[in-house]
Amino acid sequence: MSTTQFERKDSTTRFSDRVEAYIKYRPGYPDGLIASLHDLIGLNEESVIADIGSGTGISSELFLRNGMAVYGVEPNDGMREAAERLLNQFDQFRSVNGTAEATTLQDNSVDLIVAAQAFHWFDREAVKEEWQRILKPGGSVLLFWNSRRTDSSPFLQAYEEMLLTFGTDYQQINHQNISDEDILQFFYPMLVQKLRLYNEQQVDFDGLRGRLESSSYAPSADHPDYKPMIDRLSEIFAEYRQDGFVCIEYDLEVFISSLEKG
Repeated sequence: MSTTQFERKDSTTRFSDRVEAYIKYRPGYPDGLIASLHDLIGLNEESVIADIGSGTGISSELFLRNGMAVYGVEPNDGMREAAERLLNQFDQFRSVNGTAEATTLQDNSVDLIVAAQAFHWFDREAVKEEWQRILKPGGSVLLFWNSRRTDSSPFLQAYEEMLLTFGTDYQQINHQNISDEDILQFFYPMLVQKLRLYNEQQVDFDGLRGRLESSSYAPSADHPDYKPMIDRLSEIFAEYRQDGFVCIEYDLEVFISSLEKG
């Protein structure tokens, strides 16, 4: 089912008050992803990337550090300006004020389209048409998420219970609401390859709190649930910390395919 117009508009603005927390506390991506893409689709330094919903540039940096040219397409002004500031040392980064459904990029201009932590916000029908337009013949599409584990440790179980209790719309906007079948349908009739890579963050309490506050479903500081949420977070950290840290574990879920042009 396509995302509604209201939801798509909200998705371009809902992180506006969380930019700094996003920069400091969101996890990156393992370099093993680049090696896997080199083997599977021939990704190399000549590849041109369109990073759709590029945010503050966390995903763009992974490709830039490996010598590739990246168009960072981001509709949120605060997030886009942060990426421009953080990635200004990379000559091959181009910041683009656009959306997933209207990137403003030229026809047949990119080798790989990337959407990291973002595909669940998009209008899939409009996106498919737009991505078919900008992708070069033989190009690929890469969707990936750091999917936080919810039950692999007592700490992560308690953290998940806290989110279910205090998250403002956690269950509604969780990217895990998109199933493998949804992704297969998006790419149909093209085949989809799926990878899973391990990722983690070792964080102290400030890092854990910042990671929580970077999430759009976490109550903001003026919300009545904010203080009870932070109090509960403090209790969880105190119970499960080891040497002053807790481990947030992720499965980096990766989907690789192409798009048949009509």
